[in-house]
Amino acid sequence: TLPFNSHLLLFLTSFLAAASSSFFMSCSRFLGSVGTIIIKCKDLRIIQLDIPGMEECLNIASSIEALSTLDSVTLMYPFFYRPMFEIVEDGWSAFLPEKEFEVLSSVTDEWRLSYINKDFSICPSYPPVVIVPRSIDDETLQKVAVYRHGGRFPVLSYYHKKNGMVMMRSSQPLTGTNGRRCKEDEKLVNATLRPGKRGYIIDTRSLNAAQQARAKGGGFEQEVYYPQWRRIHRCIERFNILQESLIKLVEACNDQSHNMDRWLSKLEASNWMTYIKEILTAACLAAQCIDREGASVLVHGTEGTDSTLQVTSLAQIILDPDCRTIQGFESLLVREWLQAGHPFQQRCAQSAYSNSKQKFEAPVFLLFLDCVWQILHQFPCSFEFNEHFLVTLFEHAYASQFGTFLGNNENERSKLKLQQKTMSLWSWVNQPEELKNFQNPLFEANSLVIWPSVAPQSLQLWEGVFLRWNRPSRFLDEAEEEMRRIIDYNRFLLDKVNSMRKQIMQTETEDGMDRMQEVDSAANV
Repeated sequence: TLPFNSHLLLFLTSFLAAASSSFFMSCSRFLGSVGTIIIKCKDLRIIQLDIPGMEECLNIASSIEALSTLDSVTLMYPFFYRPMFEIVEDGWSAFLPEKEFEVLSSVTDEWRLSYINKDFSICPSYPPVVIVPRSIDDETLQKVAVYRHGGRFPVLSYYHKKNGMVMMRSSQPLTGTNGRRCKEDEKLVNATLRPGKRGYIIDTRSLNAAQQARAKGGGFEQEVYYPQWRRIHRCIERFNILQESLIKLVEACNDQSHNMDRWLSKLEASNWMTYIKEILTAACLAAQCIDREGASVLVHGTEGTDSTLQVTSLAQIILDPDCRTIQGFESLLVREWLQAGHPFQQRCAQSAYSNSKQKFEAPVFLLFLDCVWQILHQFPCSFEFNEHFLVTLFEHAYASQFGTFLGNNENERSKLKLQQKTMSLWSWVNQPEELKNFQNPLFEANSLVIWPSVAPQSLQLWEGVFLRWNRPSRFLDEAEEEMRRIIDYNRFLLDKVNSMRKQIMQTETEDGMDRMQEVDSAANV
């Protein structure tokens, strides 16, 4: 509960309006006229404001309502934010596709950059530059785009340096009820296979859902036309089901009855942990096909903008140690979420407290971050970043002063001219003084593949997001600070031991040389 003053008014107009999912205003009279505003924020905190003066209360409530329901994206806070820090590196140009391709081309020449979508005419949700097999020309890509939902033809998601296997992603093929085929699509998909190798198509829908999609013009790859590929269905829920799950989860976490049985029952009824397990299972399957089976993988659902990206990005975290570093994880988010066309503007519109249900609202990105936290929790020394980094990304995806997560794809961001008119989140995060807040003190580079457990006892509620406003974090903060102090002192001792060892070795070497000189002198005599 916060008392009203002029500073609070400024705070409200600059941040709370943009960060609120909904708010409730009640007016009560005691010792004068006092109004109460309850603001439910997108980061799941609930703030109560007691404001003296009913007229003042009504004016502030009206301002919050107006500023939290803006019609135009260009009126949002990122377009008016001016950084108070020196920009060392422009985050907008930190992870360009050309830079990413340089790393790939250093290990293989089987892929190329295609600029077929430079004006977003082939696929409005793809970036201007994509990576495709070198043997496939742009004319073929154009024909494949017509055959895939929303023009999202198969593109490279990940190259496994260990064995040369790859992971592709796309949308569903438009086979329809007549079993329509596209020879160019078959050629493109098969071009990713090495001689004598098979591939796996991981469909993030159930078989029943994929079959029903045919009646609406969609469908799936028929094995008769893709004989070298085996199709596997791993159902991952979508849209309104996930949003309802988040609402139920937050409601359970806000339950102050202190009845453990009731709380556990509500938590289980939300099915949130079930969805975490489903996503991680599908990601582990994709990683297993690539690393252990030595096979290439194509991942898609319906549009290829939600569950597909959850699977491809988590599989890379499992397989690629670079994705477990701060820079590598940022690159992954840019490549697999922002450039790949995840509709952040639609999915992260209101969070869990919205009074009106948004059709396309869904915590897809939050579920992904939760899955990453589950792996981080199981492998606490294999990640360069800490939990605070993941929580920060969650907050900025829903409400931010930066323009990184605005828009639904690169096409929209280009039209909004975000690079010219807003600041990139990475420009702030990658400052040396900020980076240290996101670094994991337990980190030790691990070049191995890590396999997370999806057993119920291995998966836990992410308290750092869902319970942080209900439970005091002082003791956790103190514990983390003590852990950092112990680790720093341990490193100091190790450095001292290494220094002493060098001194001993140097002393022994000098003593040995002195003895040899004495022996030589005696021999000459």
